[in-house]
Amino acid sequence: MKKIHLIRHAKSSWKDASLADIDRPLNKRGIKACDLMARAILDAGCNFKHVYCSTAVRAQSTITLIDHSLSDVKVSWQLTDELYTFDSKQLYKWFRLLDDSIQEVVIIGHNPALTDFCNKLSNSYIENIPTCGYVQLNAKTHSEWKDLSAGSFRLAEFITPKALAGE
Repeated sequence: MKKIHLIRHAKSSWKDASLADIDRPLNKRGIKACDLMARAILDAGCNFKHVYCSTAVRAQSTITLIDHSLSDVKVSWQLTDELYTFDSKQLYKWFRLLDDSIQEVVIIGHNPALTDFCNKLSNSYIENIPTCGYVQLNAKTHSEWKDLSAGSFRLAEFITPKALAGE
């Protein structure tokens, strides 16, 4: 069965207004959230195989810090230009081109694309996947990536930094 793990990049800094959006780094809160979320994401069943990351600095920093927080797991990833998107239709297109031998995929990306994609794919309603938030979607039936469609997955996990911190 296919499984999708969505991780929104951690909180980024807007301190330097001269930086292009793609070049914004994480802020202190974002750095802390990565450490807080890493073990929870692993414990929720994310195997960190077939990890694909947006080319944005904040997304790359997110997966790098998660990797550093999981000393007992080796996380490697591929940078993917197509994942630097804010449009869920682009995510659908990208997923439909995946090799069907891949059963689980981890994406580090951006909103509103991730929230919209999650809600459409699982017929759920999450108002917002927050920064460094994690969602796990499981296929309802055996399917191929090219057949990805609305309602074909179910929401299995939704974890946020605030929930873990008890706020």
